Amino acid sequence: MISTVIIAKNEEANIASCIKSVLFSDEIVIIDNGSIDDTVSIAKKMKARVVEFPLEKDFSNLRNRGLEEAQFEWILCIDADERVSEILKHSILSELASPRYSSYFLKRRDHFWGSIMKYGEVRNAYVRGYIRLMKKGEGKWSGVVHEIYQDSKPSGFLEGFIEHYPHGSLSEFIRDVNQYSSLRAEELHKKKKTTNMIEICIVPIFKFFYTYILKFGFFDGHAGFVYSFLMSFHSFLVRSKLYMMKS
Repeated sequence: MISTVIIAKNEEANIASCIKSVLFSDEIVIIDNGSIDDTVSIAKKMKARVVEFPLEKDFSNLRNRGLEEAQFEWILCIDADERVSEILKHSILSELASPRYSSYFLKRRDHFWGSIMKYGEVRNAYVRGYIRLMKKGEGKWSGVVHEIYQDSKPSGFLEGFIEHYPHGSLSEFIRDVNQYSSLRAEELHKKKKTTNMIEICIVPIFKFFYTYILKFGFFDGHAGFVYSFLMSFHSFLVRSKLYMMKS
């Protein structure tokens, strides 16, 4: 049996579509991080169980709370701006009829500016994916912003995609970049990491070159350029904010 855990905050525009894509689950749990819109009421109307976990900045804590709240043996972890494709749904159900691993990598397909992103920053997500399906009690999440599931046992791979619809507008993208860069800078500061003006100037340039050129972000057209540029700006903000924290 499967529990789907969905992390959400102010996702009234997305939560219904997200829940509809995982109705094959035996349980749907929403870990709500302090929504002030209609996210919670929509989720409850759709018979999802809502767990309030407000003001938590650590994404791994949100994920791990979801692992604790899930009642069934298998747990599928997604975000409110994601959908499980039909192919992936059938892959999950087929595999769990006779599972071979304790966790599984699920590929993610990012939709941005009307395009499906396949290169640059999101290349790894598109080709290899991340662990999002796991057996309860076998591992845990770590990392404040870019959380990673850690399982000591080998993981499998499933066909199909998690469809990801982030950044509904350019202003939302910029807002998210600002928010996540602050969280990342705080995480590095707590780990006693430091930076300098050379890194602040050079790392964002290298980041853009790496994602847009070396990882073929230009194949994604205009969307690829904007995505690579803003993620390079994210690198600039992280180091700038970290630098300011030392003073």
